[in-house]
Amino acid sequence: MPRQFLPGLRRLLIPRTVAPTPLEGKSAGSIGNTYVSMTYAGTATMWGTEGRAAGWDLDRVITEGYERSIWTFKSIEAISKHPSALTVEIGRGGDERQFAETLTDHPLLHVLNVQANPLERATVFKKRLSAQLLLSKKGAFVEITRSRAGTITRLDLLPPNRVEPIADPHGDYVSHFEFTTYDGRVRELEPSRVVWLRDPHPTDPFCGVTPLEAAGLSIDLDVKARTYNIAFIDNDARPSGIVGIDVDGLDQREIDRIQQRLAPGAHQAGETVVVGSGPGGLNYVDTSTRPRDMNYETLAQTAKDEILSAFGVPESIVGNASERTYNNADREEWNFWQHTELPHLSLLASAFDLDLDDGWSLRFNTSSVEALEFPRRQRREEARAEWNAGLITADEYREIAGRRPFNVPHTRALWISPQKAPVPANKQDAAALGVAQDPAADGMPGLPGAGGPPPAIAPSSSAGGSAADAVAEARGQDPQGTAATDVAAAHGATNEAPGISAAAAVEQARDNVPLTLPGDAADDVSAARSPVEPSGTEDAAADVDAARASLELKELPHNSEAGYEVTDTDFNTAAASVSAALTALLARQEGVITARLHAPKTRKHTRYWQADGDTDLRRGDGPIDGARVVGAARWEEEATSTLVPILQQTAATIATALSKKLIGRGTVPPGAAAAALTAATMAGRAVASLLADLAEALDTMQRESGTLDDLTSTLTAFYRARTGKFIALLAESCAVATVNGAADAAAESAGPAVLRTWITRGDTRVRPAHQKLNGTTLPAGTPYAVSGSTLRYPGDPFVPSDLTINCRCRLRYRTGPTPEETP
Repeated sequence: MPRQFLPGLRRLLIPRTVAPTPLEGKSAGSIGNTYVSMTYAGTATMWGTEGRAAGWDLDRVITEGYERSIWTFKSIEAISKHPSALTVEIGRGGDERQFAETLTDHPLLHVLNVQANPLERATVFKKRLSAQLLLSKKGAFVEITRSRAGTITRLDLLPPNRVEPIADPHGDYVSHFEFTTYDGRVRELEPSRVVWLRDPHPTDPFCGVTPLEAAGLSIDLDVKARTYNIAFIDNDARPSGIVGIDVDGLDQREIDRIQQRLAPGAHQAGETVVVGSGPGGLNYVDTSTRPRDMNYETLAQTAKDEILSAFGVPESIVGNASERTYNNADREEWNFWQHTELPHLSLLASAFDLDLDDGWSLRFNTSSVEALEFPRRQRREEARAEWNAGLITADEYREIAGRRPFNVPHTRALWISPQKAPVPANKQDAAALGVAQDPAADGMPGLPGAGGPPPAIAPSSSAGGSAADAVAEARGQDPQGTAATDVAAAHGATNEAPGISAAAAVEQARDNVPLTLPGDAADDVSAARSPVEPSGTEDAAADVDAARASLELKELPHNSEAGYEVTDTDFNTAAASVSAALTALLARQEGVITARLHAPKTRKHTRYWQADGDTDLRRGDGPIDGARVVGAARWEEEATSTLVPILQQTAATIATALSKKLIGRGTVPPGAAAAALTAATMAGRAVASLLADLAEALDTMQRESGTLDDLTSTLTAFYRARTGKFIALLAESCAVATVNGAADAAAESAGPAVLRTWITRGDTRVRPAHQKLNGTTLPAGTPYAVSGSTLRYPGDPFVPSDLTINCRCRLRYRTGPTPEETP
């Protein structure tokens, strides 16, 4: 019988010639035995001296633990194979992925990447070094051989159980190392010739730690469980069952014949055995496996989990990824690299940094490891979403993605969704992009320090209008016009004025302006897009006001001396961003739900299943579960998470602008972010309510005995009829709630002296309840009372919807009373 692991480990650290005097005991349970902790050194050890690891018998650890426990072997194999496969590089600067400057001719690179010594290639050397670091409590010892010029020529890995560090009595930690060769000679090695690498012990610098200490009992249980199971199979002679019959009247030959017919053996496993019984007796005894015999499965599973946890290796890394999704398996691999492998590689690389000059460092090149791309992929996906929402520029995205920025006007500008209207970074970029009213003017709308507000997407002139209608109205074209009509008009214009580019012809045809001869690009684009004659002498803000007035927008006058008031631009920009995000979300939503409706898994066991022959058991007569196909809860969560970053950016911009106006410095209070989150949550619930109506429409069609094509047509008609108005209404509600909520939170945090006045649009669309509030002034933080409810601000999502839907009111903020209000 081979040696068992735990009895060996119990005596592993106890000198065989000295009676054990345990310093620490741990009860193993009701069996009455004592399990000696593997941290026990077996000698009279003083804290901080060099004797803690002296009794660690590495040969027995390898024989009885590493070679006999499959999970120990696979854990060490999983960790040590990566240093063997990865190359070592020396460099400085850069980031965690790539050095800015690298060395290619350092002697360390040859011994660590090509040939460590005449016997071992570098790959074998690094794998052995990694495994010894995991197995040895002393650590690993590497002998360095140098040429006469001091150049490293070879690295030799010494057996840890044959090396002893000798403490220096004069104050240095190590005087020298004693290495006992296989022929019994003792060599003394200077500390400069030995790299002593170990996972540091928390209190003892002469000792390392190994996962085998924590996993010792679990490894022993794993080995014992397997040994017990094998011995049980070899030694158990119980029959599967015993049948007792009355043998009176049966001679021995008949009993032998029955016994032979029910003969035991591996190929007759599970059959019964006939034995004799008293007169008239017949009984049966089941001697099959009892529950106690099945404890092996639970014990083996527990031991496996504990061993893998001690080494920090998920089960999917050692080859078993069952019962895991692709995302979970990828996450486990990233966790393994982030929390186990990268620290291990860093510890190995740090052992050879002493030979490098200042500023240079050595590390393993992990740029090709796919698992480490997981967080960078997430950052790139978030950056792409922010770019699509118009929150960052293309150059900013390229920096996040690790690429060189282009640094041209088009990549420095913000492109606001959904029409991708550019917001230039400076006046020169505005001229190059063709969005400047007058490049020679002092101020320019939309730029830092300019006199006017930032450019905004023109809103629809009618409530509920889509973003496409708003763009059509701004350009002066028919909202129902098609792309073919625009191209035909462009072609007709091109025939009248040869020499004009096709792009310019299409743009001018859409804007309903006469074609002009080619001139300066910025001036041409500016003249084509401007609905009013640009002025070179007036302020840019006046140009913007004139342009907006031509579109018949109802912009309320803004007087900076009287305080701060949010503008139509703030509402329109936020609504356009939300509208773009919802449009994309609902378009994808329609495609996903349509695919689910036609999926075989959805149609199985319903009347919509097309049976494959008479024996097909997947047919049925029930309806499709509309709520399950729609999946409203999932889309509610996705809508909320999609809108949160967009609305939070809007809230931060509004809060910063208001606080700068009132107190002279830009701050973003937590209430501003809360307003954005509340508005996003409201939008998610609205999407869920919309999908509940869709599920009801599908169920109604099924009650009318509709076919699968009828269900598809119902779904398509539902989205065509409902989503346009739904998106416009929800985008406006989110914009009003976020902008007003962020402004109110910033005003309240500015101090008790801030007053706010309710302002309506003053048109026929204003509801009577809000008309009564027009001009009402209250301190910041005091809610408005209306129709039995209290509104913190216009669009407050916590009040009844009949007081907030289609609300376009705002608040004017100022500090202290005006002269007219002073008694």
